[in-house]
Amino acid sequence: MQKQLLLDMLAQSQTTCWSSFDTVTPENGTLRLNQQAASAGFILRHTGEMFMLFGHFFGLPTTVQNTTMRQQDTGQGEDIAGSRQLIEQGYERFRAYIDQTPDSAWLDPIDTPFFGTVSRMRLFSHVLYHNAYHAGQIGLTIVRGQQF
Repeated sequence: MQKQLLLDMLAQSQTTCWSSFDTVTPENGTLRLNQQAASAGFILRHTGEMFMLFGHFFGLPTTVQNTTMRQQDTGQGEDIAGSRQLIEQGYERFRAYIDQTPDSAWLDPIDTPFFGTVSRMRLFSHVLYHNAYHAGQIGLTIVRGQQF
């Protein structure tokens, strides 16, 4: 049952977040809430990169490089299709990971540089929260953003 709950959480995250991720286009991907804020395209790229990079803590290696975390927006989000592909790959990788991980392993500790040692389940919930947080930022940026 736990496996199905996790798969359902992942599926709902994907459904909910894609309603914002799908709104980003090459035409509106450069919108920002203000001059200092990141663009919608940059936030989309950051979400995809981090989704893949979070996999590292779960033993899911990636060749994706960080170009957005703690970085200024200098156009990294121009490849909207590539950013969406990273997000889709993230969902696919975590779906497979859930299928392969025994229920008992979800309480195992994982060391992180940002939370210290947390359970696998807690870190997984953060990954989903991270996606939702940035989906909300994207939605607001698309609706209220401007070109600067």
